[in-house]
Amino acid sequence: MLAELRADFPDITISKIRFLETSGLVLPERTSTGYRKFSSEDVERLRYILTAQRDHYLPLKVIKEHLDVLARGLQPPAAPGEPARAPTLQPSDDFRLESQSGDTMAELRMSAQELAANADLTELQIHELVTFGILSPCSGTEYFDAQALAVAQTVSQLTGFGLEPRHLRVFKTAAEREVNLIDQLVTPIARQRGGQGRERAMQATAALETLALQLHGALVRAALRKEG
Repeated sequence: MLAELRADFPDITISKIRFLETSGLVLPERTSTGYRKFSSEDVERLRYILTAQRDHYLPLKVIKEHLDVLARGLQPPAAPGEPARAPTLQPSDDFRLESQSGDTMAELRMSAQELAANADLTELQIHELVTFGILSPCSGTEYFDAQALAVAQTVSQLTGFGLEPRHLRVFKTAAEREVNLIDQLVTPIARQRGGQGRERAMQATAALETLALQLHGALVRAALRKEG
């Protein structure tokens, strides 16, 4: 482990690493005999810490905050006082986040303050969206995920047309009805015997999700054209 780091950090010592461990910045696994076992993730974590100290003169407290931000799928603030930055969401035909940024998006966890900053909303607006059931934190936590970010960013654009969080309940109600219908179609598939029911249900859910979005969009466009 030291050999890997010394190529870039020739002054690194065991004492330094133990100090960082004592400070809670790196927590290597311990073997049954008490020896420290550093994983590749631990080494990369150490590399980040040492680089932040050497190149940016960041104190350990700030580095620890940055490591927490990174662990939640965000990028550390570019300057003190700025919010942590989320990966950029790229629009896709079926609006499915799984194909956009891989594991980073799947693991994204944001505080209400971070969500507001990255969606160009206020914390009060985030609170209102939660109150009206448009947004909700991940189960058992206070953090919001990538799906919540996609919703919040879309809401941000809608507010430019004068819509307020209370107006958006109609979208939530429509989505819940579509989900209930999909559940009714998929549940019998999941209960099929043979051990493949769950996999088939997941495939059916993905297909129905895409089709429901396509139909919803087509119906809205058709209705708007008639009114026009």
